[in-house]
Amino acid sequence: MDRGTDFLKSQINNAVMQHGAFLRALEDHESQAEDARFRDLCTRHIPHMREHQRMLEDYQRTLGAEAGVGKKAMGAALGMARGLADAARESDFLRLVGDIVMARQAEDTFKTFREAGRTLNIEQLAQIGEVGERHHDEYLKEANRLVQQIFVEHVRGPEAVQSATVDAIPLV
Repeated sequence: MDRGTDFLKSQINNAVMQHGAFLRALEDHESQAEDARFRDLCTRHIPHMREHQRMLEDYQRTLGAEAGVGKKAMGAALGMARGLADAARESDFLRLVGDIVMARQAEDTFKTFREAGRTLNIEQLAQIGEVGERHHDEYLKEANRLVQQIFVEHVRGPEAVQSATVDAIPLV
């Protein structure tokens, strides 16, 4: 295992690849989603995720890290995440579940960067971690609420969803 600056570079490279996969999934799902709520969730959070990706890539360049370093280490994890993404093409529910898994992984990475940056007195790393963790937490709260709603709707069936929608419309 790498140590020192080489370790930092490899972890930033991993984060760039990992977060990039999550961002691409959101961008894909924004156009693929049948559920307007899911499309809206993606649309609202893509700008923040693009900003995180830019911050990670800028820091990667600052460190002089090479994008190819650490690919083997991340290959298995990304392969598994991509496997979830491939399986998730079946429905908005499964797509969203896959996005949540990737977002949680990214949130954990950002928390690590925040705390490590503070401990090591690396301000840029701490800032990237703080901003990324906060936005991923916001995304996950919304995504978890939506996946729960979709789950309930799938269990109740389309008739119950339509009935609940009609019942929710105020009569004037």
